[in-house]
Order: sequence, then C-alpha cells, then structure tokens
Amino acid sequence: MTTRASSRWMAVAVCAGAFAASVQVPVGAADGNKACGLLTSSELQTVLGTTVSLSGGGEMAAGRAEFCTGQTSTATVMLRLVTGLDPGRDRSGGTEKKGVEMVKQMGVLVEVKTFGPITCSTMVPPANLAQHGFNTTCTVNKPTAVAGVEVTAKSQQDMVSIEQLHPLAEKMASRF
Repeated sequence: MTTRASSRWMAVAVCAGAFAASVQVPVGAADGNKACGLLTSSELQTVLGTTVSLSGGGEMAAGRAEFCTGQTSTATVMLRLVTGLDPGRDRSGGTEKKGVEMVKQMGVLVEVKTFGPITCSTMVPPANLAQHGFNTTCTVNKPTAVAGVEVTAKSQQDMVSIEQLHPLAEKMASRF
C-alpha cells in the first residue's frame, strides 16, 4: 500500500472514529489533561482485561482539543475531548457519513449504533489494511463539546465490542 493510501486510511479512520459525534475531571487525571480524566485506568481495565496507564498527549487547536493515550499488549486506547465548539454547528453527521462511505469503499466493514447523544462504531479492515488495526469508538456529542473513547486492537479477535465500550461512554458523558 502506498504512503498516500495509508495516510488516507488513517485520516478516514480518525474521521469515522469521531463519528457523530467535554469536563468535571475525576481524581487522578494524568498530567491534568482533561481527556485523561474522562475514564479511569480501572474502568478501562474492566473492558480490556488488563491494566492501562494513561498519559496526556497535549493540546491542539488553541487548547480546544486534548488527547490521552494508553497501550496494552493487544490494543491502543485514546481518549479525546474537544471543547469550545459552536453550539449552532452542523451536528447532522453528514461529514462523518461521507467518511464511513469512503472507508466502506476501501473494503472496511463498518457497524454504527446510536444511543441518544452517544454514537459507537466498529471498523474491521480487509486483510490488506489489517496492519492499521481493528477499531471500536464511542463518542458523546454535547452542544459545545465532543468526547470519545477509541480502542484499536492489533487483531480482530482482540477487538472490543460496542456493547463493551458503550457503558464507558455513558460514564464519560457525566464527566464533561
């Protein structure tokens, strides 16, 4: 696969991961990063079955976007929080739907489930894109903020299901 195709896949995966579309920070948030305060390591451990150490990834977009990452032997975890959004912005999901259609054309199997303001998705790539991982994402969309939890497994057998990740998104919703 070319670097351009690889970059395109990752850009679309991030776009779709943020699909449809944050914070009262729990004690112990890594580095004071509000994204790291969305979920605790023990909450993530209940879903992943192993410990996850979270570390803040810094801010982007003039401090409006924060990222927090963690790693296990079988998956990468990312928590993200974007605040200060225009409450009148288009939240119809049209852009995200276009991203989903693009990855589907690349052979990625996509499942999307919506639970009120929470949207969860899974993406299973074809064999030629498997090195990019098997993704499950849940985002919580509020008028001026969006928060997400994303788990990218190295193999399909290690994927986290929407049913497993959705309760964590429910917890996040009350924390921003």
